[in-house]
Amino acid sequence: MATQFKLPDLGEDIEEAEVLKVLVSEGDTIALEQPVIEVETDKAIFEVPSEVVGRITKIHVREDDTVEVGDVLLTVEEVAETAERVPAPAAAAESAGAKAPTSAAPAPPAEPQRSDEPATPERVAAAAAAPPPDGQQDQQAPVFASPSVRQLAREIGIDIHAVPGSGPGGRISLDDVKARARRTGPGGDGAGAMPGVPPVVAPLPDFSAFGDTERERMGGVRRATAQAMAQSWATIPHVTLFAKADVTALEEFRQTYRRRAEAAGGKLTLAPILLKIVAAALQAHPKLNASVDMERREAVYKRYYHIGVAVDTDRGLLVPVIRDVHQKSIIELSAEMVQVAEKAREGKLALDEMRGATFTISNLGGLGTGFFTPIINPPEVAVLGLGRAEMEPVYIDDEFQPRMRMPLSLSHDHRLVDGADGARFMRWIIQACSDPLLLALGG
Repeated sequence: MATQFKLPDLGEDIEEAEVLKVLVSEGDTIALEQPVIEVETDKAIFEVPSEVVGRITKIHVREDDTVEVGDVLLTVEEVAETAERVPAPAAAAESAGAKAPTSAAPAPPAEPQRSDEPATPERVAAAAAAPPPDGQQDQQAPVFASPSVRQLAREIGIDIHAVPGSGPGGRISLDDVKARARRTGPGGDGAGAMPGVPPVVAPLPDFSAFGDTERERMGGVRRATAQAMAQSWATIPHVTLFAKADVTALEEFRQTYRRRAEAAGGKLTLAPILLKIVAAALQAHPKLNASVDMERREAVYKRYYHIGVAVDTDRGLLVPVIRDVHQKSIIELSAEMVQVAEKAREGKLALDEMRGATFTISNLGGLGTGFFTPIINPPEVAVLGLGRAEMEPVYIDDEFQPRMRMPLSLSHDHRLVDGADGARFMRWIIQACSDPLLLALGG
């Protein structure tokens, strides 16, 4: 029996992938869980395992193709109709070395209770129009949508209750949410947008009229970065605060203990020290370690401290996550930062190593940058930018003294974090940098 093997679900937030290598040929006999193609997503590079056993009669993809979840990859003549199958999400996650998140996100809204009668558009409409039960007048009517569809709606600021469903029984799909976003524009509430009219995108001019040009296809990471940053900038009201921290004491500490870090396989720059300071600052200021759930009109405060560290690679900007920063020493953090940076540049990061961050640090100091405006990585509510630390004359005790100062740039989500909240968070970090003993004293 011929079976079409399709690209499985690679995770709730991944819809497409770029084919890097086809690992099999037509006529090959493949085994269960045998890797058949290597793909690149906005998260990582990994191999997709087969879910069937049989002989390949046709390959439907080739290198550099972009495929979406559900697209046909192979046609396989199965060896036996009873060939064992493996659930797609589990196989893809195991191939990528990923584990299902445990407490990294709040539980999705409960699915509506099902009855023995099929859900028809008439019944869905009647349920939506029916008055709510006693004591539940403030609750909205249930919607028929999967957790992944609800997550997408939350991330792009769309009210899931306002999305008309096109599926069986009025069930809402990813395409329905995207169509709603195109009609309403950023924010999802329809303000300033005409129903049914997508946002206008200005066409590019004919650049060849001015000279020679060359086009280069965007890789998966670059496309994902472009989409995520545009979404963040359009849907999150950014506020950026700028200040300089006196890191003279931190630099003395770094010079004293850098050999110990090197012996442990790390590199003791100011970045891992700031990582530890930021984790302590997040414990003291929980608003900066949270997310905004616009669907439920709630703030989600996280009791874990996983910090993303932006890494510049040939494929684009990747953000591996350092987990439980508050529980690790600075020496341990320096070694782990070296390891994840190497894996990022070699394209060996697993999906699980790029998920679950509660806050992000972007360090451009090594490139000579001072202040800049970092863009928030949703669903986080803040990001800290580190600039290049330099010696400067500072007027102290009636005289100028040489002090090493580092530019800090904090962007935060004004929906949850007010300017005063951000200023107190920044002041806490600055004081900890100038007097590291505050960390030991719990101040």
